[in-house]
Amino acid sequence: MTGHEPAADDVLIAESLACAFPSGRSGMAPVRDASLRVARGELVAVLGPSGSGKSTLLTLCGGLNQPDRGQVTVNGLDVGALNDVERGSFLGRVVGWVFQSPGLVPLLTAEENVALAMRIAGARQSEEARMTQLALEAVGLTERANHRSDQLSRGERRRVALARALVKAPVLVIADEPAAHLDARTADEILALLRDASRSDVAVLFTTHDEAQVGQADRVLVMEEGVLRTQG
Repeated sequence: MTGHEPAADDVLIAESLACAFPSGRSGMAPVRDASLRVARGELVAVLGPSGSGKSTLLTLCGGLNQPDRGQVTVNGLDVGALNDVERGSFLGRVVGWVFQSPGLVPLLTAEENVALAMRIAGARQSEEARMTQLALEAVGLTERANHRSDQLSRGERRRVALARALVKAPVLVIADEPAAHLDARTADEILALLRDASRSDVAVLFTTHDEAQVGQADRVLVMEEGVLRTQG
């Protein structure tokens, strides 16, 4: 088992995960045996080359896909024991995602993109406005809030994606290569924001293929051909 001994503040517990996707399915690599834990207030990195299974691992940990074998527990609840509707509703409330592609609506402003996540979650209008403002402030985009996302830099779009993940006050943030294709300075800024999120008592799990991007992590796990191990 990689990670640490079970603790009351473990938000994510993944045990002996295995998932062999058919060849070519979503371009995702298999996961052969992976166990990890991420605690509240902890920033954990999964390091590995493209095709090593990192993205597949995240989809299993965040409930987007179900493992062939193993168990995922998020915030004390066995994700595999839920039906599709229950799982979607639960994870939509407690997990914030940052994908490799920000997936923003180009014609909406930064503020509107973040508010949209709250609206989908069914938040009241007054709560939507307040939480959106706080999320944009947390990622340093208050002055760019009224700019359309297609007018923002690549780094700013990643910040919007992170604000969108944080706006629902999740207990777990999962970020797939959040600093990929950014210059070193901007990558450091994005990772520092993830560090700040963990200091706000959020459990954060992120992947990277770049060893230079794991310096702020509390722990580093290494993914090689679908197998996860603790960094030596």
